[in-house]
Amino acid sequence: MPSHDHAPGYVPNPLYSQDDWDEVSDTPPLTGEELARARPGPDGMPDEMAAAFRSRAGRPRLETRRVPVSLRIDPEILETFKATGPGWQTRMHEVLAEAARRLKAA
Repeated sequence: MPSHDHAPGYVPNPLYSQDDWDEVSDTPPLTGEELARARPGPDGMPDEMAAAFRSRAGRPRLETRRVPVSLRIDPEILETFKATGPGWQTRMHEVLAEAARRLKAA
């Protein structure tokens, strides 16, 4: 029977023995050929699953990165934008971008 490395503090369930787990396991041990063909992570997955695994959550990356800044503004302005709910930073950015377009046009 193979020895197992368990996490620190692991306490085996006394109700189940390794023989119990071996009896219900329907996964046969991998052959040498299967081990040789095995690939880690997405490389070993079907194409559709690998594509989903590799895709990133959230919005797509911007062409130009935004620059983090520290900005002092009146508390009322901040509270007004925050009161609009999630995405308030994006809405604030849109307002500033529109103001910048008007300044350039002037």
